[in-house]
Amino acid sequence: MVGRAVSARDLVLGRLRAALASGAAAPVEVPRDYRHTGTLDLDQLVERLIDYRAHVHRVAEAAVADTIAAILPAGGTVVVPPGLPPDWLPPTVTALPDDGLDNERIGAADAVVTGAAVAVAETGTVVLDGSPDQGRRVLSLLPDRHVCVLRSDQVVATVPEALARLTPQRPLTWISGPSATSDIELIRVEGVHGPRQLHVILLP
Repeated sequence: MVGRAVSARDLVLGRLRAALASGAAAPVEVPRDYRHTGTLDLDQLVERLIDYRAHVHRVAEAAVADTIAAILPAGGTVVVPPGLPPDWLPPTVTALPDDGLDNERIGAADAVVTGAAVAVAETGTVVLDGSPDQGRRVLSLLPDRHVCVLRSDQVVATVPEALARLTPQRPLTWISGPSATSDIELIRVEGVHGPRQLHVILLP
């Protein structure tokens, strides 16, 4: 009688059973005592963002609208999440509140303005979590320009500190500079998977 052919899965499982039956040592426990906190340095965040080709504007909150007016063309259209503070927007732009905007209208806008959930100084990363001042993930992906308003008390030193502030079940978007990729000749191309320009307005 011809025996059943042994599949690759059966072969691997058989070897595992044999290894376990032989009394081999248990797997080595991986140490988890890595550094969780660091010394916060806002200048480090600014340096990292600029290194990633983002534009950083350090202003008082009262100057947010004027700063955005200087960034965006007069008469431009701006996608606005439902919870964005209205006094952040200058009268020189037309706001498009996201009440279920389709992708075509979002992509055609001159910019999107959002808040942020947290930022990591050591990596130059800004994180959005879909809160009302940040809106749907698609808002930060389709417009050519993303203006993100960030408060200093939202900045932490390390990634573990950022994770401690975030809720894993929320739609997290981690941003380190404008969207960029490289072709086969390692030529940098911006704007392929998101905005070509990232402006971070850093408040005290």
